[in-house]
Amino acid sequence: MRKRVIARVITRLNIGGPAQQAIALTAALNGGEFRTTLFAGREDPREGSLWQAAEAAGVSPVRVPGLSRAIRPGADLIALAALTRHLRRLRPDLVHTHTAKAGTVGRVAALLAAVPVRVHTFHGHVLTGYFGPALTAVFRRIEAALARRSTLLIAVSPRQREELIALGVAEPERIAVIPLGLDLAPFLECAPHAGRLRAELGLSRETPLVGAVARLVPIKGVDLFLRAAALLRERLPEVRFVIAGDGPEREALEGLAAALGLDGAVHFLGWRQDLPPLYADLDLLALSSRNEGTPVCLLEAMAAGVPVVAPSVGGVPDLVEDRVTGRLTPPGDAWALAEAMADVLGDRPAASACAAAARAAVFPKHDIKTLIATMRACYTRLVESPAPARAECGS
Repeated sequence: MRKRVIARVITRLNIGGPAQQAIALTAALNGGEFRTTLFAGREDPREGSLWQAAEAAGVSPVRVPGLSRAIRPGADLIALAALTRHLRRLRPDLVHTHTAKAGTVGRVAALLAAVPVRVHTFHGHVLTGYFGPALTAVFRRIEAALARRSTLLIAVSPRQREELIALGVAEPERIAVIPLGLDLAPFLECAPHAGRLRAELGLSRETPLVGAVARLVPIKGVDLFLRAAALLRERLPEVRFVIAGDGPEREALEGLAAALGLDGAVHFLGWRQDLPPLYADLDLLALSSRNEGTPVCLLEAMAAGVPVVAPSVGGVPDLVEDRVTGRLTPPGDAWALAEAMADVLGDRPAASACAAAARAAVFPKHDIKTLIATMRACYTRLVESPAPARAECGS
């Protein structure tokens, strides 16, 4: 039987869940009944890159010139032309795009190359919280137009699906829910790493340690995390903080930390390729994003048995049930975030019970093996009959 050809397109292989998923799916679904090629643009400076990780996984990504996160009409047209040429040569049965820019360029290229099946995953979206009202309205119209020419849209959580429907992106039958999947095994087994990060930072086992794992960009709200950290220190002066990640906001955030009196109490770690030792030493992971799809750091922390506190934004409430698998706080509220962190650190038995429930909630539901099996079945269904197939491809 002829192998089905899959083209996967992502804006860039920066450190984060979408790139991890794209690499894992490409590696797993390149053999047997499928032949899969991954196309990607260039990462922004200080985002971190998973390009070498892709190659180590046996994936040889194809660089698309001009494709990047920024909106640059000239470069975007170059990317569209280059990707269209690639697709015409490859003649895939299905194109699957990930992230906003690749979703636009990739689906238009797929239409120009007459690819019969076009799938897009919304890992998050830029339809609220990123741009002003006028530009946001333009992007919503573009997404709605692309949705009408897409075979299937995938949301990573039920709430994200509801939000896309409410925003007028597409009718319900075109949007399936397929949860984000990651390789959770290293986090399930991270306990033997305990003590490494604390030794690196010169902290004792008794020092409360709170972490954040994020790109240092405005949407991730790390400034809110720092304000909450300062409030928490008023109640627990001994608590320390680590921030794993990098990005264009780093210098401003370091300045804010100093202005808040957090010198010596917060450690900016930059990108960490080996995250299990970090989670093994955390007493708490705090998320402070202003918008999210399914946050990778929450999946990792929950699999590692680390208590979590997060704002009720995007798909977070689909992942965290308040006082059952973690703590939820109102969006943008530093005081509430600090209060929830203090509660978790002050009641270790309750925190441990939540952490145990959280681990059961994310594994195996969000494990990469579950995602691979789901996508394999979905692709097979779509290439055999490209009519909308939400019921066959997800919930």
